[in-house]
Amino acid sequence: MKTRIVSIDIFRALTMLLMIFVNDLWTLQDIPQWLEHTASDEDGMGLADVVFPMFLFIVGLSIPFAQKARIKKGDTRAKILAHILLRTLALVVMGFFMVNSENFRSDMPQGARTAWEVLMILSFLLIWNRYERKKISGMPVWVLQVTGMLILALLALFYKGGSPEEPEWMSPHWWGILGLIGWAYLICAVLYLLAGNRPWLIILFWIALHALNAGEFLPVAGRFRFIVSASNYALVMSGVLAAVIYSRFKSTDGKFLFPALLLIPAAVSLVYGFWFRPLWGISKILATPSWTAICAGISFTSFAVIYVFADVYRVTRWANVIMPAGRSALTCYLLPTLVYPVLWPLQQILPQYFLEGWVGLIKSLIFALLIIGLTGLLERINIRLKI
Repeated sequence: MKTRIVSIDIFRALTMLLMIFVNDLWTLQDIPQWLEHTASDEDGMGLADVVFPMFLFIVGLSIPFAQKARIKKGDTRAKILAHILLRTLALVVMGFFMVNSENFRSDMPQGARTAWEVLMILSFLLIWNRYERKKISGMPVWVLQVTGMLILALLALFYKGGSPEEPEWMSPHWWGILGLIGWAYLICAVLYLLAGNRPWLIILFWIALHALNAGEFLPVAGRFRFIVSASNYALVMSGVLAAVIYSRFKSTDGKFLFPALLLIPAAVSLVYGFWFRPLWGISKILATPSWTAICAGISFTSFAVIYVFADVYRVTRWANVIMPAGRSALTCYLLPTLVYPVLWPLQQILPQYFLEGWVGLIKSLIFALLIIGLTGLLERINIRLKI
């Protein structure tokens, strides 16, 4: 199995572009409803409700390739498991801090909130940057990493949440996007480590995780969830399944066999999702089985299409402008937290015309491209988060 296929990076880059774009829609007014998140009590979903599932799918896509590469380098299963645990810890810690940055006490000054968030991101960069050398300007890398850890510890020490009447310390309100990714990555990476490249076992895990998601909505289950909703696990395992299918059929003569095979689990997912829609509806907020399955079907189909363009026909130049987001997705995801405080004064003086309708959407698209461009600039000076 080759370690990388270009369509994975392109798919990741497109997903990051959409993620930053939809995350900026809160700054706009009078935009099409189909672009936004659907309320939890509504049966349906908008574009924003599909983006995170697609990223979970991509996380799953990368797992078999990453583990195969480590095995090729001589890593034992124990070393791979240790790497999985450390990577999960990093994602959960970052998600934990980012969630709590959304739950400051109401009487905390805005300047203090901004400073806390900026220091949080800087500490992430210090700890988890992909350092190319053991020393930076004569300083050992471990000194920078320990400095980042101390900053995080101080931020936790001085954190103030809850309300003045009922102050609270940091707590996992919902783990955050990165935390959800971390827990889902842990389960699926360990399952793949156990199963290896055996399609029948991966299919069994895939079905079981979808079933576990459905079980969360059965009255007898009492809304039981194993750490987070099994919806996340099922979506990551969907990506693992796609990668395993690729590894089995990549050497065949038919260039279109692999993407055609992807349409089988895509069809199964979509049929399952719409068939059971009357029971629980489609809801991202509730992570209903129909939402999970439909998003998995969309992800399988989207990846198949991108694979045909990028890996069969080699049409990739159009994606060059967004590729930094495909190579450095985590850096790209965190950058808006640093950029918003800088651009917010400009946002305040912009005419309302630029913050609504299609003009506002163009503004949010430009913002997303700006973040990706900044990610590329940081890559050039070796600032790139890698866990």
